[in-house]
Amino acid sequence: MAKEIKLVRSLIGRKKDQIATAQSLGLKKVGDITVQPDNEQTNGKIKKISHLVEVHEA
Repeated sequence: MAKEIKLVRSLIGRKKDQIATAQSLGLKKVGDITVQPDNEQTNGKIKKISHLVEVHEA
């Protein structure tokens, strides 16, 4: 399975580690969508920026 991740809140004014986490998922600006594998690494990244993204099963 995979997860579809969409950035719904801006990265402006966020901590550097949150911005880096979003960019490592391939999210750069509001509205960007990426599909990532459903594994522990991805789930950890999603948990770190959960207040900025929406996640759906792909």
